This record gives sequence, structure tokens and C-alpha cells, in this order.
Amino acid sequence: RKRRMKKVVYDCDNTFGIKNCDVDDGLALLYLLGCGEVELLGITSTYGNSKTDIVYHNTIRMVKELELGHIPIKKGGEKAGEVEHEAGYFLAEMARKYTKELSILATGSLTNLWTAWKIDPQFFDHVKEVVLMGGITEPLVFQKKVMDELNFSCDPEASYTVLTRAKNVATVTGNECLKILFRAEEYREKILKLNTRKAEFIYNSIIGWFDYNMDHYGIDGAYNWDVYSAVYLVHPELFEDQYCEMNLSKEDLGRGYLRISQNGTNVVNLPKFVKSDEIRREIYRAWNKMIV
Repeated sequence: RKRRMKKVVYDCDNTFGIKNCDVDDGLALLYLLGCGEVELLGITSTYGNSKTDIVYHNTIRMVKELELGHIPIKKGGEKAGEVEHEAGYFLAEMARKYTKELSILATGSLTNLWTAWKIDPQFFDHVKEVVLMGGITEPLVFQKKVMDELNFSCDPEASYTVLTRAKNVATVTGNECLKILFRAEEYREKILKLNTRKAEFIYNSIIGWFDYNMDHYGIDGAYNWDVYSAVYLVHPELFEDQYCEMNLSKEDLGRGYLRISQNGTNVVNLPKFVKSDEIRREIYRAWNKMIV
């Protein structure tokens, strides 16, 4: 039986194609548009990989370059605690309009979701599910180098609010994302060979990120952090839900740390990869559908 299309707002810090910035938000966007099971209601820009203004204009550029049609793109808060921005009002409006139907994928700082809750205290009651990419349960080690957590630590109060108030919240942690590494040869083989203008644009936009990872971390490849969360949103059957009791605090979240405890006062779902090969194939399937 055909799945019902998910109504999604994508809240992200998309720096796809910007020098020395991660490309994963842009690749997650391509996945959402290519998977065939998402009605993308809009994109809200936030900070993390770069400033919100840069993310906002870069997302407009990417959508235009790839001829993705009319997608509402709303500019979010520039810093923690900012309550007056169009992204917050848009999220609150979509949650009211699509009560118990709206899914939110958030892969940057969570200020915009916090703002939507400030605008409408019933915001999280209206939202069907929130899927995040962020948080660590232990140090994030790359080739003996420790990498700081980014998304939750940008705005600890917003992160705490989302993790404790959202009714159905899951986050794919940085530690879990280290289980699947993509290499440049894969992109060349599976994307560039399609020989379209879109394929060339995408490949040229991401290849510099591989060089950056090798130069800074000694990694021969890239982790598609945000894409894994997008796949979980659409195909949770490729993962194993892991509901963990936690003692969450804004102090810990300032480091992006999720403190698991047997007597925790909060419960958060930390999905685990169980079908890594299928996840990889699903990602390329959706990307290829977008490109051709």
C-alpha cells in the first residue's frame, strides 16, 4: 500500500557549495525532494554552519540553480533568544494549519523552533513529530581528533525546550552518524556519471568538502550527518528506535551532551542504524531521482 505523503518543514543551516562549509543540509534537502514521499511545505533558515543571512541567501541560490520550483524559504533568527523573525511565525502557522500532520526536520540550531513555541505555547502539541540531527553521548573522535558538537550547543535553551516539550522527538546523534562514511569516488560514480547540468552542479558543490575533511581531519570521505536524519524521517524501518532515559540540562547541552541515566526524567529516541547498506542505497536512489 502506498505511503501517505509526509507534510514537512525543513529547518536547516544549509551551506551547500560554500567554501569550507558542510554540504549535508543541502544533500538532505535533495533527499527530501527526491524520495517521493514528502510534501515540502517550506524551508526555514537557521545558524550553525554559518550565519542565518548567509544560509538564507544560499538556500535561495541552491533552489534556483537546481530549478526546484517554488518552495517557501523563510529567514530565521540570527542568535539564541531572538523571537521576531519570519521563520518562527511560519513554523507556528504551519503547525496550526496542519495540526497533528506536520513533521519538522531540524538539522541546525533550534532557535526557530523555540521561537515558534514562544509565539504559540501549543506549538509542540500541534506538531506530529520532530526529527533532529544533533547531540553526542560520548566524545566525537575523528582520526584521534575530537570534534565539538554543533547543533544543540548553538542554543542550549532552545535545544532543551525542543527535547523536553516535543511530543514525538528523535535525534540522530553525531556518534551514530560516524557509522556510514561516503567517499568522493562514490559521488563521482553515482552522481557525476548521470551527465546532467544538475549532476555537475551538485558534484562541484560537494567535492571541496572532501578536500576539507582530508586536510583538517585526515578523513578520506565525508559523513552525511543531516541526510541520515532525513532518511529516518521517511524510512524509520531502516533504523532501530532506542528510547533512552536522560537527565537533560542546559549546561550539558551547551556542549551538545545528552546525559543518559537509568533514572532519567526525560525520554528521547536515539535511532540506531540497523540497515546501513539499505540506507546508503536509499540516499542515492532519491538523489538520482532529483538529478535526472
